[in-house]
Amino acid sequence: MALEITDATFDEVVLKSDKPVLVDFWAAWCGPCRMLAPIVDELSTDFDGKAVVGKVDVDANQEFAAKYGVRNIPTVLIFKGGELVDKQVGVAPKSVYEQKINDAI
Repeated sequence: MALEITDATFDEVVLKSDKPVLVDFWAAWCGPCRMLAPIVDELSTDFDGKAVVGKVDVDANQEFAAKYGVRNIPTVLIFKGGELVDKQVGVAPKSVYEQKINDAI
């Protein structure tokens, strides 16, 4: 399962991570977000120990969604060394996310 990330934990979990981090910005009412959820959970398992895979509920946690200009969901951001290195807006095939994580490793 993907890690639940909040505004309170974002800095520690994402920006200070020594591994690449995939962050899925989503909301419960968003249909495409529900389509992406199983892919994100699979990525969490596939990259266990190599990358951090987490989700931010934008309804409950708006600070970092606003900071990174997330206007459409789902939006997936890839961080490495605390820096934003890649972005995917909308649902894409699992292979797209796998490639983005592998590029950051």
